[in-house]
Amino acid sequence: MITYFLCLVLFAVGLYAVLRKRNLIKIIIGIVICEYAVNLFLVLFGYRMNNRSPIYDPDQVITKMVDPLPQALVLTSIVIGLATTALVVGIAIRIYEKYGTFDITKIRKLRG
Repeated sequence: MITYFLCLVLFAVGLYAVLRKRNLIKIIIGIVICEYAVNLFLVLFGYRMNNRSPIYDPDQVITKMVDPLPQALVLTSIVIGLATTALVVGIAIRIYEKYGTFDITKIRKLRG
C-alpha cells in the first residue's frame, strides 16, 4: 500500500512542476515525472508477490504468474512518452530560438 502512496507523491511532484514552474524545461521535466509515476503505478498494479515472470515455457506448467498486460502497456507507454518528450523538447528549442527565453511569462508578453 505504501508503494501506491509513493506513486501518488511522485505524480504530485510532477504535477506541481507542471502547474507552478515558469521555465519550459522544468515543465517538461514535470511531465516526464508524471509519465513515469503512471508507468510505475501500472507495473505495481500488475505485480503479484512470489509469482513468476510471464515467460512461456512449454516444459513447465505455470500456475502463478505475474500479469503481463500492465508490462506491455508500460513498454508502449515508454515509447510514446519518449516520442512526446522529444516533440516537446523540439518545440521548446524552437521557442527559445524565436524568443530567446524559456520563461513562459515573458513569452506570453512578446506574442509575435
